[in-house]
Amino acid sequence: MIKNIKWLLLVSLTFVACNSDDDVTIKPDSTDGLPLTAGSADFSKYVALGNSLTAGFSDSALFIEGQKGAYTNILAQRFALVGGGEFKIPYMADNTGGLLLGGMQIQGPRLFFNGTGPVPVSGTPTTEITNTLSGPFNNMGVPGAKSFHLVAPGYGSVAGVPSGQANPYFVRFASAPSTTIIADAVAQNPTFFSLWIGNNDVLSFATSGGVGTNQTGNLNPATYGANDITDPTVFASVYNSMVDALTANGAKGVVANIPYVTSVPYFTTVPTNPIPGLPTSSAAQLNQLFGGINAALASNGLPARFSTLVSDDGNPATVEANPLLIRDESLINISGAITAALTPLFGAPTAGYLGSLYGQARHASNAAATRDYIVLPARGVIGTTQAGAPAPFNTIGVSFPMPDSTTLTASETAMVKTATDAYNASIQSIATAKGLAFVDANAVLNQVANGGLSANGFSVTSAYVTGGGFSLDGVHPSPRGYALIANKFLEAINAKYGSNLKGVDLGNYRILFPQNPANF
Repeated sequence: MIKNIKWLLLVSLTFVACNSDDDVTIKPDSTDGLPLTAGSADFSKYVALGNSLTAGFSDSALFIEGQKGAYTNILAQRFALVGGGEFKIPYMADNTGGLLLGGMQIQGPRLFFNGTGPVPVSGTPTTEITNTLSGPFNNMGVPGAKSFHLVAPGYGSVAGVPSGQANPYFVRFASAPSTTIIADAVAQNPTFFSLWIGNNDVLSFATSGGVGTNQTGNLNPATYGANDITDPTVFASVYNSMVDALTANGAKGVVANIPYVTSVPYFTTVPTNPIPGLPTSSAAQLNQLFGGINAALASNGLPARFSTLVSDDGNPATVEANPLLIRDESLINISGAITAALTPLFGAPTAGYLGSLYGQARHASNAAATRDYIVLPARGVIGTTQAGAPAPFNTIGVSFPMPDSTTLTASETAMVKTATDAYNASIQSIATAKGLAFVDANAVLNQVANGGLSANGFSVTSAYVTGGGFSLDGVHPSPRGYALIANKFLEAINAKYGSNLKGVDLGNYRILFPQNPANF
């Protein structure tokens, strides 16, 4: 029913996704040409807390080489130049990525770019989470952790993994099944810490296409689902308690705020209008259908939900673009009105089916004030046929609405932004009150997403695959992206504590990891 959608393949690349220098070169030089100094900071015992970003997660997995390139490890390498001590990392068992529980795979391997798109690397994960490691560890980043998980007893208990009450990554290096992440961090008596947490408090809601609950007003995180938005008061309370614990013995530190989820390519790669010009007969039929529904909406005092679709003009030099048909559960359900309006045109049985199908459907919006975001995995379903649906009402995104999980609607985006703004206000206020260095990660990622950031002769953008800032999962940074983040942390630390540590050269960090670990 529709032509081949060229953007589904995204790009056809001829470049090699790594640079010629595979080794990270760190030059012990300062920002000002003066002797290196830590300023008023003491980096002798650095402990890093956070989620997957802190751990070095990349390409949908955690693996050894990714962990080495974490922004936290880059910071530790720079700190070592001015008295920083050992930075111990709970390394995975391989560069394949993925996890096993009792020999059963519970997390898949990392992705690599095969020339046309991302695919999993071959091989079976070898990291068995019941093979616990001997700590303590300086990098306490736990992929998947939300703010309140850092203070949750039992988050490292293997018994809680199947039910989702515990985290398999923390199981591997928790000091005891009943401990908390913050307790294990504080027990090390750090002299300096970094804390970047809160992304997952909204991210899981967003990546699921809003399939979750906004828990604002619910102060009991024990009742939250995996994809829910954390109440801002809960976030502020937890965050403040963690900073209090970390600074109780005089430690200094650096914290970062939360980027808007819409800064990452997971939400910006797939356009809202990827449907090419339709066959003339198909466009006419759908326009008659959607026009009838718009008329029914108008008669009920409701605004139109559907655009006029364009047909293929037959000119290969022009590209027609039609919006995706999506489901929006925030809309008033007008199934009955649609059924009544369409019965004269299609008959009662078909009209009843269309009423149930389009009662909360509309075309996606690209307008700034009402922008919808289509998630990255939606590429695999657009234009395919919905099993069990009758033709011609079975083409997903064209005549059959996209699944709710594929779209972060404008109303859902607003909920995420409101929560993020509240979290960020708390983070900055607490950082100021405690005299901590502060990184405006939201501003940094916004720059990357809107024109890019340049350093060392490289421009880092959020363009999927080619931009250099993000890995193939569309959410986590690439090695070069992590290096850029490390430099921003160093800038904030220098400004706050009077140190003069120079950032790393982005040219020494690859864009993508190759398939074969031998080429790392």
